[in-house]
Amino acid sequence: MSLDATPPLNSLGIAKPVSETRVVVAMSGGVDSSVVAAMLAEEGYDVVGVTLQLYDHGAALAKKGACCAGIDIHDARRVAEEMGFPHYVLDYENIFRDAVIDEFADSYLAGATPVPCIRCNERVKFKDLLETARDLDADCMATGHYIQRKMGPHGAELHTAADAGRDQSYFLFSTTREQLDFLRFPLGHLKSKDETRALAEKYGLSVAWKPDSQDICFVPNGDYASVIEKLRPGAAEPGEIVDIDGNVLGTHKGVIHYTIGQRRGLGIGGLSDPLYVVKLDVDNRRVIVGPKDMLATRTVPVREVNWLGDDPFEAVATREISIKVRSTRPPRPAILRALSPTTAEVELLTPEEGVSPGQACVFYETGGTRIFGGGWIHAG
Repeated sequence: MSLDATPPLNSLGIAKPVSETRVVVAMSGGVDSSVVAAMLAEEGYDVVGVTLQLYDHGAALAKKGACCAGIDIHDARRVAEEMGFPHYVLDYENIFRDAVIDEFADSYLAGATPVPCIRCNERVKFKDLLETARDLDADCMATGHYIQRKMGPHGAELHTAADAGRDQSYFLFSTTREQLDFLRFPLGHLKSKDETRALAEKYGLSVAWKPDSQDICFVPNGDYASVIEKLRPGAAEPGEIVDIDGNVLGTHKGVIHYTIGQRRGLGIGGLSDPLYVVKLDVDNRRVIVGPKDMLATRTVPVREVNWLGDDPFEAVATREISIKVRSTRPPRPAILRALSPTTAEVELLTPEEGVSPGQACVFYETGGTRIFGGGWIHAG
């Protein structure tokens, strides 16, 4: 090979020898990111582990099912020691509070159903942490997310994980093209979580059988309302539960205790047909209920669109795609209409129930695995 020849691409798609390629691994303390770090270290990459302290680790020290605090920081540090690479803990509490928690509280108070994990990826992990990785002269940043990055004719593309049951594309739709150039997702091709745990055992990691995180990290046991009350004292003011005609059916202890589509816990028994929360009137402290068919939505207004297609978003006025409005639901066929570079209208071919402002609407290739981005659902 001549002195001017470009080195072949390594396993991370970078034209450098493995030993000269620095990779910052975002380590949450869980098995997924630990396996990524161990895998890359074993391959001979110059690995640097970074863990973010996102909230008061003292309060969360013994809390299970979360990430980025207390025992998880300890676990990440221990994995780094076991595999012999440097590890740093960065205090991002203020950034996390300003970029994620405050908006979560305000959105919830406004009657929306926010998804803070997406904002955390968008505004903290893939923004501030990614910039930190660049400051450390890293060639790329790797995470334990289950999603695939593939090279296409126009550059890096985002694709769903090989294991549909663990696919995290809904939470990563706002990843930009620039970020995608720098990011790597080494677990996206695995067929099951068992493969990940088997790798953890192979590397002798102490976290091999650590349980997966379940809750939003700062919302213990999924109790959103109690968190909101602590963040915004006085938020849980009582009000009326009314039907669509305004008839009072009962009272409630605060709009923050309810979400669109909710049926249980309304406390308005004795009615012949089941009723569901169809709207939250925050200004008048009213929870509006109605029959299930009122939950069906066909048109979804979307803003803050992040487009990952090959052509400009507005270049094609109407596109046939598939969309997700909940992480747990399969993609549904839809028509996407671009209204501006960052706004759109989505028409569902089959009405979807329980669509709520504050949720993400993620765009997928029809019949394929590619993610075309997405946006945030708003009230219109």
